[in-house]
Amino acid sequence: QEDLEALIAEFQNLDAKKTQVIESSCPPPSPRLNCSLCAHPERDELILFGGEYFNGQKTYLYNELYIYHIRKNSWAKLDIPNPPPRRCAHQAAVVPTAGGQLWIFGGEFASPNGEQFYHYKDLWVLHLATKTWEQIKAPGGPSGRSGHRMVACKRQLIIFGGFHESARDFIYYNDVYTFNLDSFTWSKLAPTGMGPAPRSGCQMTATPEGNIIIYGGYSKQRIKKDVDKGTLHTDMFLLKAEGAGKEEDRWSWSRLSPSGVKPTPRSGFSVAAAPNNRCLLFGGVHDEEEEESIEGDFFNDIYFYDIGKNRWFPAQLKGPKSEKRKRRRGRQAEAEAAAGEELQLPPAQGPLEIVKEVVAEDGTVMTIKQVIPGAAEDKDRSGSEEEEDEEEGGGLGQAVEPCPRSSAMVAVKHGLLYVYGGMFEVGDRQVTLSDLHSIDLHRMDQWKVLQEMDPKTQEWLEESESDEEEEDDVEGAEGGEEEEESSEEESEDEEGQQQHPAVQPGEAQAQYVARTEQHWLGLARSHMGPQAKDKKVLKVAHAMAKAFYEDPI
Repeated sequence: QEDLEALIAEFQNLDAKKTQVIESSCPPPSPRLNCSLCAHPERDELILFGGEYFNGQKTYLYNELYIYHIRKNSWAKLDIPNPPPRRCAHQAAVVPTAGGQLWIFGGEFASPNGEQFYHYKDLWVLHLATKTWEQIKAPGGPSGRSGHRMVACKRQLIIFGGFHESARDFIYYNDVYTFNLDSFTWSKLAPTGMGPAPRSGCQMTATPEGNIIIYGGYSKQRIKKDVDKGTLHTDMFLLKAEGAGKEEDRWSWSRLSPSGVKPTPRSGFSVAAAPNNRCLLFGGVHDEEEEESIEGDFFNDIYFYDIGKNRWFPAQLKGPKSEKRKRRRGRQAEAEAAAGEELQLPPAQGPLEIVKEVVAEDGTVMTIKQVIPGAAEDKDRSGSEEEEDEEEGGGLGQAVEPCPRSSAMVAVKHGLLYVYGGMFEVGDRQVTLSDLHSIDLHRMDQWKVLQEMDPKTQEWLEESESDEEEEDDVEGAEGGEEEEESSEEESEDEEGQQQHPAVQPGEAQAQYVARTEQHWLGLARSHMGPQAKDKKVLKVAHAMAKAFYEDPI
């Protein structure tokens, strides 16, 4: 824990050297998970912050801030001095105050091996108009956690649940906190009634009346030593504010029994507020636990929950209307003529399965299966594509659904749902996505591909098969910059032929150590032999890296 805190402090010192705001056009963000994606309250922009990336051996953490310009279908990177430390699995919410504010609470920082975690309990606000970060230090807030949920509701931030995990134990929460956006004070609620069991990753939605709806989530319990049992929750609760809103401390829990067709049990789903007093759920995964392994069934479906009717129902794609939409001008005669043309189209032949192979940079072939509903099989889409491209700004108009995934980032702007990234698994390999799709939630006609997944961004490093390297758990600095480790794939037996990685001009010690750790680890092991303990090896490698940074000669 102390090592991680020191590491976070080092990265903050590096961030503190930034003195000016720099916004620059850039390629799409590299693949990442558990970041936040929010719609700007005033502009046609989406705001992406933080996240993590795992390449099979190491976990990278980010605190980068990206802006997606909806009309231009382009990305920009926004460097702002003194940002929050690198993190993932945090929560973000936007409010329209003073030109727009992005509020961020909690999340976690992970060691490179993904086995040690530091859970944040800090609160930050990004002032969108002035492009400045500010940390809000107020007592009485929630404990450090990740996987929690946070929504903005009537001049308050409301936080529920989450978990905290250490090397030895874990705990899940079901507490509720509010942060008043006028007085900047925390309050812990004590609602009456029976509330949800502790959980993380649930659906949390604010209603127009100022109430809160909780659905689903995940938790695990320790059955015996080194044996944990996971639970997928499918229950639903209402947290109701009693009175006229003045007595903020009076809240009550009650259980909801919605009608309709509920989502199938899953975790890792994504949620967003939708038009017409609805909220939506997208994707997720249902893990089938075998004796020796876990196999996930991934989803790419959408479910709507109608808040007023207390009813779930699955979304149905209607399919593009082709020439009908292109030629309709509001006159009955033209509408009838266009409808007549539509009737002449070939009848739908049922769902269509498309198998797509993606070849990663290392040559691995990943097979992605996509099921296209029958109504979306109309191949004559050029008319609606042209019209919708003008409306949304440069979409590719390819009427296919996003491949099944979990942990996608979603946001809704002007009635359009945007789905960015997520992950799925191919055998033991985790594929982290960076594609971007959108769909009109009013029309529900077809998905648009705004950004394809770039196979060149897919990196996967298999664990070493040798006995002495099976537990290669490096516990050092890994930041948001994904420099290539030049010596990672070199033979450790060729120590004499390896060059010491040079220190880059202006490079801080923490950056250098993070960038070259595998090189020094290999040299340390070659000196100490296969019987060396991991922590001892790491200590030597760390010392060598620091020594070479201080005195390259």
